[in-house]
Amino acid sequence: MGFDQHTDSGHRAEFDQVIDREGTGALALTRAEHGLPPDATPLWVADMGFRTPPAVRRALSERVEHGIVGYSVPTEGYYGALAGWFERRHGWPVDARASVQTRGVVHAVHLAIESLSQPGEGVIVQTPAYPPFFDAVKLTGRRLEVNRLARTDRGWEIDFDDFEARARLAAVFILCSPHNPLGRVWTRAELTRLAEICLKHQVAIISDEIHQDFVYPPARHIVTAAIAPEVAAITTTCTAPSKTFNLAGLQLANVFVGDRAARQRLIAAYRRQGLSQHPALGLAACQAAYSGAADTWVDALVAYLDRNLALVEQFLAAEAPAVGFIRPQGTYFAWLDFRPLGLDAAELRRLVAERARLWLSDGPTFGPDGAGFMRLNTAVPRPVLANALARLAHPGDGPLV
Repeated sequence: MGFDQHTDSGHRAEFDQVIDREGTGALALTRAEHGLPPDATPLWVADMGFRTPPAVRRALSERVEHGIVGYSVPTEGYYGALAGWFERRHGWPVDARASVQTRGVVHAVHLAIESLSQPGEGVIVQTPAYPPFFDAVKLTGRRLEVNRLARTDRGWEIDFDDFEARARLAAVFILCSPHNPLGRVWTRAELTRLAEICLKHQVAIISDEIHQDFVYPPARHIVTAAIAPEVAAITTTCTAPSKTFNLAGLQLANVFVGDRAARQRLIAAYRRQGLSQHPALGLAACQAAYSGAADTWVDALVAYLDRNLALVEQFLAAEAPAVGFIRPQGTYFAWLDFRPLGLDAAELRRLVAERARLWLSDGPTFGPDGAGFMRLNTAVPRPVLANALARLAHPGDGPLV
């Protein structure tokens, strides 16, 4: 869904507001546990610095005021909101009643790997990659098959020849679409070619599409399972309202499994963990978020984030041109390339954490291809982002290098 340059104007003051999260148990603020200075601005973990929209806050308040927060399952209203969201926002008609609710997308990825492969079989991950993907492969006893994404003059691209070589050795492919941390929004042609290779070699696809709502024109998100019926049959699509509406703490994802037998295996894996019902507040929040009442808020949010990314691009070009940056087509991450500075890992951490007083995600956690990079979360009030960029370009004790 597109937006014009004025879409965020009615919400600018709301998104610019700095919310004090101290004392709330926010993971983003656990500086001491991670050896960060107490005044380091947290721009690392992927939750936003914005309140969830009013419609969602009202639904949560009403659910709490009801007074009984017992065992809960999705209702017809929930399924209707879920189907409406994907049809309205992504042109994807889904059978919402066939969806599976899990405790988040990372949880869903673990369950899908277990239900689609056997211990020792290969799982393809495209690097640099979201760090929990590596954990999911290791903890389920599978074998990692790495397909390295290549940086070219046109941006980040897929090495399809290498991907097919990995596919010959794998049972599962974890696709990140849009890609975290690179921000690539894969084209229909790219997704089709990946799917054709997976079909050819009988590789199941786990498509993590949690950032599907953060896409900036002219890019457009293509739901992998919507490419063709035969692709849907091998695809497990992992979605959640957690990123779009800042609801990660409610631990709820909606998973669509194209093959009925694979869906039943995923449900069985879920139940083997002693789980059956779902978080009551998570269900209430998701239904409200997807009902349509927050659509305008989402449009304004995406426009605001697009401008934040433009600020990063313009500021670095003017004030810190040695730091490489390719403006992402999707997500709200800036994948910063510090390699031109010639610093080792310890020196880079010292520059960012101690001199600039910023907490960014270390590139090597995204795999060996992340060495020399850091990921910056731009989903914060613009004054916070502008201040962080100024400190990065002009650390307090001297120039950038």
